[in-house]
Amino acid sequence: MSSRLAGLLCAGAAALALPAHAQFANLKLYGNLNLDLEFLRGAQVDGTNPTVNRVSSNSSRFGIRGTEYIGGGLAAIYQIESSVQADTGGSALASRETFVGLQSDWGTIKVGKFLTPYDDIHPIFGNTPTLTTSVLSTAALWAQGTQNKGQGGFDARLGNSIRYDSPTSKGFTGAVQYSTRDSSGNADGAAGDNGDHPSELSHARVWSLGGLYSGGPIDLGVAYERNDRVRAVGRHDDAFSISGAYDFGEAGSVFNARVALIYERLKYDTLDGNLKRDFYGISANVPVGGGWIYAFWGHASDGKGTTADGTQVGGLIKGPGTASEQWELSYTYNLSLRSMVYAGYVRINNRANAAYTFNINDYEIAPGAKPSGFVLGMAHFF
Repeated sequence: MSSRLAGLLCAGAAALALPAHAQFANLKLYGNLNLDLEFLRGAQVDGTNPTVNRVSSNSSRFGIRGTEYIGGGLAAIYQIESSVQADTGGSALASRETFVGLQSDWGTIKVGKFLTPYDDIHPIFGNTPTLTTSVLSTAALWAQGTQNKGQGGFDARLGNSIRYDSPTSKGFTGAVQYSTRDSSGNADGAAGDNGDHPSELSHARVWSLGGLYSGGPIDLGVAYERNDRVRAVGRHDDAFSISGAYDFGEAGSVFNARVALIYERLKYDTLDGNLKRDFYGISANVPVGGGWIYAFWGHASDGKGTTADGTQVGGLIKGPGTASEQWELSYTYNLSLRSMVYAGYVRINNRANAAYTFNINDYEIAPGAKPSGFVLGMAHFF
């Protein structure tokens, strides 16, 4: 991993990844609390355009993970991660990355509920300084992040999954994941991120695979995902993304910044053909005053394909005036190794017939609205 991306992820790494020095620890408690004050504005379905002030909890969590060394270079691993509603109180046990598996020199295999390899490229271009969450999430347009699997989304944490991650070799690593669609744990509604009984009977499934390279100043990622018979019997949805980033200079140099690019193609089967969309964007991280400035611009094109105008899957609609752009600017400052504060502004410029909204924290809008938000937040890792 490049030095810049490592620096951006240093605060979150303590909470989100298993440290190498703790590989053979029996038990580790971890988590984070991430709350912000949001000032939002955007035309509502009822025709009003209110300013909404709210406190939100952004992917706050509490988890238990551990490893048992079995012998012969093999270790058993486990994790139970729960979401925490730090703004209102309450939690959902095992609602996040929860699995059991095996780890060795040949890689890692795990079974349970977790994000897919398609999501692994998000940190390359996404707002890692604010942990790629809150209304500042850069998956508002990319991957149709606001939608669950049953609605056509590709940025989801899937239950009923088995995943293999290869060891790292010369900077390269790969992963593949297979998710069945059954009615177990169907708490997210019909055909949501886990599945339902009709999906079970039709043998619906999700395949996701990706590859990453990190070496010197360069980070690259490519990923593909197929939702097979997930939205409807006999149809499949496909997503392809490629992203890259380059670190210019080192700390203290004249030009010290990280610039990243992203391209995505979505394609959905419909009753009368197919629905497609291209997305591309650019982001930059620049160190300023001991913190990080992050800037992002992304563009989702008009829906196209062979289907009729007006056909819709999730937030994607076929026809003119269905494009949208996301603009974002934020600043993050680490108070310590475990505490950080941030501020940011985000705006989604929908065309007349588009209705994309923020990825994290629901905010309903009318077609053609241009929702915007200003955020002040703080996160602590333990």
